[in-house]
Amino acid sequence: MGTYFSGADNSLSVYLAVTVIFGIAIFYRNRRNRAAKEFPFFCGLFLLFVFEILCFAALPVSLGLALFSLACLIFCLCTRVPTMLPVDRKAVLITGTDCGIGHALAKYLDSLGFVVFAGVLDEKGPGAKQLRETCSERLSVLQLDITNSKQIKEAYLEVAQKLKNADLWGLINNAGILGFAGDGELLSMSTYKQCMDVNFFGPVEVAKTFLPLLRKSKGRLINICSMAGSIPMPRFAAYGASKAALSMFSGTLRQELSIWGIKVAVLYPSGFKTSIQGTPELWDKEEQTLLQNLTPDVKKDYGEDYILSLKLFLSHLPFLAEADLSPVLCDVLHALLAKSPHGFYTPGKNAYKYLLISCYFPLWFFDFCMRKMLNIPGIPRALRDKK
Repeated sequence: MGTYFSGADNSLSVYLAVTVIFGIAIFYRNRRNRAAKEFPFFCGLFLLFVFEILCFAALPVSLGLALFSLACLIFCLCTRVPTMLPVDRKAVLITGTDCGIGHALAKYLDSLGFVVFAGVLDEKGPGAKQLRETCSERLSVLQLDITNSKQIKEAYLEVAQKLKNADLWGLINNAGILGFAGDGELLSMSTYKQCMDVNFFGPVEVAKTFLPLLRKSKGRLINICSMAGSIPMPRFAAYGASKAALSMFSGTLRQELSIWGIKVAVLYPSGFKTSIQGTPELWDKEEQTLLQNLTPDVKKDYGEDYILSLKLFLSHLPFLAEADLSPVLCDVLHALLAKSPHGFYTPGKNAYKYLLISCYFPLWFFDFCMRKMLNIPGIPRALRDKK
């Protein structure tokens, strides 16, 4: 009996030693690797740990160690440190750089040495002015309303002229709007159409216009989507539908453009603090448009108090968002410079979690999680009257 326990103790010591050595090697090898910060990486580590326990409990020491070592080797190969291309003054066009993610991206990529073409909705606005004052001479501000075909063509000609013999390496479709957040039945058709114009048709036209330049460079097309475009979220019917369309467009182009050497990536960020939700003045205007377009029976069923409370939901959104935009910036940089970029990225703390819940859990559980996360208050009048 003593010999048995002594042998088990020795086996455990060997397994622990191998685990420590492997852990130290993985830590130092992946400390700057973005993959080491993602959910799949930690999931892989957990499965590897479970496999180690099974090997220790069910197999002879030599065979168990051999299989565990092989699993460690496979894990290392699957989480290899990505090969990054040099910046080397690569040219990038970014839409929607007046504020938010686009503004931060323009500054970040400029600081790394990229030649940045920053498309803005208002070239005389405070965002454009700040970019001119704080960034290097490599950055050019372009007037670019992505719903205006004439401005898109003019931006193309200006970019082509300034590049001269150089190539456009990257196009980042970032410009987007949230529109008014409310129940899908309540939203006006103008809200649906505006979201589709800015969040889908605009990026499609910009991509179609600039793809000939990307084809020459075998560069990168990056579309900034949203978690609302990959999973259904209450009160984001217009916004989510437009982003879902952009997501499908991106996936299709990823397959079609691969033969040209162009790599396409789409980002599904979780909530980040930007100005996309609009201002109280804009909410008041959208609210009046909504009230004016509702039929009497819909207005009666929901109740004006319920409709007026939708602004409270919009004002609550920033409290659910992250202020630090660095996860988005890092993922965009990886999509631009990694030799083998991912097809999609999920920057943000809860992005991957809710995507997994929507795919692998019952729908009732996913719906419950969504309502709890968004903290949706209020009940329509007709439902209150039945109680």
